[in-house]
Amino acid sequence: MKIAVVGAGAIGGYLGARLALAGEDVTFIARNRNLEAINARGFKLIEEDGRERTATDVRAVQRMADAGAQDAVLLTVKAHQVADLLPDLRALFGPQTGPHTAVVTMINGVPWWYFHKLAGPYEGRPLESVDPGGRIAAAIEPERVIGAVVYPAAELVEPGVVRVIEGNRFTLGEPDGTRSARVEALAQALMKAGFKAPVSKDIRGEIWVKLWGNLSFNPISALTHATLQDICRFAPTRALAAAMMAEAQAVGQALGVAFKVSLEQRIAGAEAVGAHKTSMLQDVEHGRALELQALVGAVLELGRITGVATPTIEAVHAMAALLQQTLAAQHGRLRIEPA
Repeated sequence: MKIAVVGAGAIGGYLGARLALAGEDVTFIARNRNLEAINARGFKLIEEDGRERTATDVRAVQRMADAGAQDAVLLTVKAHQVADLLPDLRALFGPQTGPHTAVVTMINGVPWWYFHKLAGPYEGRPLESVDPGGRIAAAIEPERVIGAVVYPAAELVEPGVVRVIEGNRFTLGEPDGTRSARVEALAQALMKAGFKAPVSKDIRGEIWVKLWGNLSFNPISALTHATLQDICRFAPTRALAAAMMAEAQAVGQALGVAFKVSLEQRIAGAEAVGAHKTSMLQDVEHGRALELQALVGAVLELGRITGVATPTIEAVHAMAALLQQTLAAQHGRLRIEPA
């Protein structure tokens, strides 16, 4: 299978290196030092148990047109970065008529295609919070999309080198819930590479389980500089996260989502991760843009669409949005250093 990995960072590197080691034809879309390192030495993977492997039979290109048409494109960038990839991304689809190349959205938060093939009153409705002006939907035919939920944690420790922190599960699913030949083929490729790759008939339900925690713990951690463990063990912030999650659950249920775990089980799962900094806190510390719209803003929009009140989420979103604006205006970052 010809697979392009768009976003050769931690998760993209983890996926691409393992897939290449399993014999798939992998091309990374990369830039700068990462591009140079991959082409010079391949992509090195430090597994969770410390074992090191290097995928040497890979290539990296900066221009998507140089990669050519692919069977699957793994989007492993952040949600707010997708629009910047257009229209170059279409070079990976090839000149063929109709949808052939699958676009796998391995992105946190509510996806731009959420209402595509979702039977009910909102079918086909755009989401302005994650796709302003409908640019993404116009450039990527919705028929190309395969949904995915990313569970592993990994870090890019240096250009062309990824360390796996924990996890190897990537849940896949067609937006219409069917078990298509293409999603089966992709799942088989991932399993051959050593991943767990279940195919879900309800990919939106899977998205909500992860989103449920992300929409609360990420902005709270960005504002307080606390780890998951600290947020869950400090009674006021645990209660704040629970209030945000309760509002989000009401939104999800209004959209027909069945939550398979309880709110307290989801919080306990986050606490069990331990002293982990969320991705949003790491972005604050490094002065990077935050995934605020996909993780929080989109839930507010879904609340407005369904008529469900979300006052706690709105308050936390307002504070996190101001923090993001302040950091961007100052070209700064914010971290706690020892006194």
